[in-house]
Amino acid sequence: MTTLDSHRVQQENLGRVVINRKQLKIKVPLCERTILDLEKRGKFPKRFSVTARLVVWDLSEIDEWIACQKAAGVQQPAPGSKSR
Repeated sequence: MTTLDSHRVQQENLGRVVINRKQLKIKVPLCERTILDLEKRGKFPKRFSVTARLVVWDLSEIDEWIACQKAAGVQQPAPGSKSR
């Protein structure tokens, strides 16, 4: 079980699950600038402040965004295979 999974299990018992910046980078391997640009354009879930120095994202919104990206994505050919 990864650290992210263990935090998720603990937090699910308490209600809404949120993830911090480090956990977001594990789930969504995009650079911070790209994430910020997507947020500003309304194409990525919005972060919110928990304290003056801590922002978090709602994990269910991130999971939904990933599922939408997967559904809308064009399947890439496997490495080494011939494309038509």
